[in-house]
Amino acid sequence: MTYGSMRNASAMYQETNVRGKVEGADRHQLTSLLYDGLIDRITQARGAAHRGDVPAKGTHFARAQAILIELRGTLNHDAGGQLATRLDSLYDYVGRRLLAAQLNNDDRAFDEVLELLSPVREAWQKIRPTFLASQQGAAA
Repeated sequence: MTYGSMRNASAMYQETNVRGKVEGADRHQLTSLLYDGLIDRITQARGAAHRGDVPAKGTHFARAQAILIELRGTLNHDAGGQLATRLDSLYDYVGRRLLAAQLNNDDRAFDEVLELLSPVREAWQKIRPTFLASQQGAAA
């Protein structure tokens, strides 16, 4: 198997794996997948930047920006209040820092973005039991 066909097989596996996770996911799990995907795309973009692979870097940055747009679109400012406003501001800032990272291959911008997003992703994962309890309460 050639390197190119291995990469294609890996990409197909990842797409199938993600599609399987999405199909049965609830809202909380979907948001977790978005956070995971965002951090993965940023990490992949950084790797592509280090390798000098400009097309891959552009693809991964574009996907990261698309995920940020999706995350911003999931915010409910009426129900989320100040938290939704703060997350919206965070996503806006992260988008601008990603642009700086992309244009300048700026490792500090990559680090900053990952340092900002990782605790949010971890916090989101930790609230899963609370989310499930609220869903069960709503169904009763």
